Amino acid sequence: MNNVCVYCELDEGKIADVSLELMTKGRTLANELGVQLEALVIGSNLKNIEKQLLPYGADKIFIADDKRLDPYVTQPHTTITVNVFEKEKPQIALMGATIIGRDLGPRVSSALKSGLTADCTSLEIGPHEDKKQGKTYENLLYQIRPAFGGNIVATIINPDCRPQMATVREGVMKKEIFNENHKGEIINIDVDKILTDTDFLVKVIERHVEKSKINIKNSPIIVAGGYGVGSKENFQLLHNFADLIGGDVGASRAAVDAGYAEHERQIGQTGVTVRPKLYIACGISGQVQHTAGMEESSMIIAINNDPEAPINKIADYVITGNVEDVIPKMMKQYKANTK
Repeated sequence: MNNVCVYCELDEGKIADVSLELMTKGRTLANELGVQLEALVIGSNLKNIEKQLLPYGADKIFIADDKRLDPYVTQPHTTITVNVFEKEKPQIALMGATIIGRDLGPRVSSALKSGLTADCTSLEIGPHEDKKQGKTYENLLYQIRPAFGGNIVATIINPDCRPQMATVREGVMKKEIFNENHKGEIINIDVDKILTDTDFLVKVIERHVEKSKINIKNSPIIVAGGYGVGSKENFQLLHNFADLIGGDVGASRAAVDAGYAEHERQIGQTGVTVRPKLYIACGISGQVQHTAGMEESSMIIAINNDPEAPINKIADYVITGNVEDVIPKMMKQYKANTK
């Protein structure tokens, strides 16, 4: 009762990274609230799946193992999740902001009349005073995310309905082992007592998932370009630079929308979250929507012809100038110093 629960997705038989990231955050929230951390896993061939979750601090793991539950289909997963939440009554429920989470989350929150905040970039615990109602709430979940096109950062709360539900994109939270020897309770769900034939009216006849050929999430060096780069041709300069220093190319949403780069390279609230050792921002203004996806980089170098660009406030080094002038000079110096 009143615990923190994480819906854990599966990726080729393993717990997805986004779910392990949420388990890490969930453990922190549970510790702060003095409650247990629960995990819910739904799928097939889940023997020993708990071994992947216990080190991340799971106190209780609910497992629904049935061959009909893999691959993911909306209705049976929704029915099981709603059933578990109704019985356990968690005060906080977290899901990944993935294709599955974006489908499942709204259906579960609608069934439970709980509300849902999507694409959070931060989750915190805090109080709230409703002066109009004359009420004071303690230990609410602050669901923090950019809003209004990234122009503001909104803190959203849900004082009265439970669970407080939120989805978080992969890479936003850090994934860390809590205790390799952590012990927890395993609860196997009797699927036949929950599901009916109507839950399986939709069947997956054929499933094909094509892996993305571009994956910048774990790159140690990223050269990212924004709309200020000017053209797709100028973006090739960033590719040349990235190849030279052993990095990958990223892009802001504005650059992707302009056709300068592929969507898989998009960094920010509507793209991927990255934490490279070195992030070189080229022609990027630095709106909240973008910085939410890269602000935890170890070192940030900003190259921009606007000395007042917002990106400069979070950059470790600022170079004021045109990208097409600065990058060739940096490449020349790099080559000279690596001979």
